Amino acid sequence: MTLLWLITAVAALAAVTAWSKSRRLARRVERLTESYWELRYEHGQLRARLNRLDPEDAVASEPARPAGTIAFVPLSSLKR
Repeated sequence: MTLLWLITAVAALAAVTAWSKSRRLARRVERLTESYWELRYEHGQLRARLNRLDPEDAVASEPARPAGTIAFVPLSSLKR
């Protein structure tokens, strides 16, 4: 009977450890995702500023995009 309780305690401890690690990783992924979208937003802002300063150079260096492309805008960037 003691062996069963020991196995149960070890399994419960392993479950709690796995749960806490998954929570930490989920928070880290959320922070990384938010940082990614913030950097993309800032990159777009800087590119727009560069286009305003020197539109001839910006047009030549910018890669050609097909007409009618739909861009994804994350909701987190619109909340600010």
